[in-house]
Amino acid sequence: MNVMRNIRIEKITLNIGAGKDQDRLDKSMKLLKNITGIDPVKTFAKKRIPEWGLRIGLPIGCKITLRKKPAGNLLIKLLKSKDNVLRESQFNNNGNISFGIGEYIDIPDVDYDPKIGIIGLEVCVTLERPGFRIKKRKIAKKKVHKNHAITKQESIDFMKKEFDVKVGEEE
Repeated sequence: MNVMRNIRIEKITLNIGAGKDQDRLDKSMKLLKNITGIDPVKTFAKKRIPEWGLRIGLPIGCKITLRKKPAGNLLIKLLKSKDNVLRESQFNNNGNISFGIGEYIDIPDVDYDPKIGIIGLEVCVTLERPGFRIKKRKIAKKKVHKNHAITKQESIDFMKKEFDVKVGEEE
């Protein structure tokens, strides 16, 4: 097989939205630090929405991005919390995967912390192939050709083969 066709994990992003509640945001930051051992970054509101009490620049969530080997190791634990079962709707047409974890205590090796309470999080997995750098480089940026792009079925097959994931039908 052509090595340029191999699929790999580019990054995993863990995200928790807290809204305007700063106490919940502090708990979310502590939770992400407990799960990964890395300090998360805050995300800020980009729009003013008066009905929700949001204004531009207000911290409303936190996230962590992991790449390479640590990303693969964490993904194994996160998939165990979902019993290695994903739905087909959690894969998009560009080969990316997103799923939510309702309660962080479902993740193996993560214990309940009464100071945090029960919080869920969102997991986004971005897949890539060698050669995807052309869409991010500074000089001579180009689009990834449709023949080299990752399809939904290829990402499903990758997850089945590499992580023993079962893909179920919609409920």
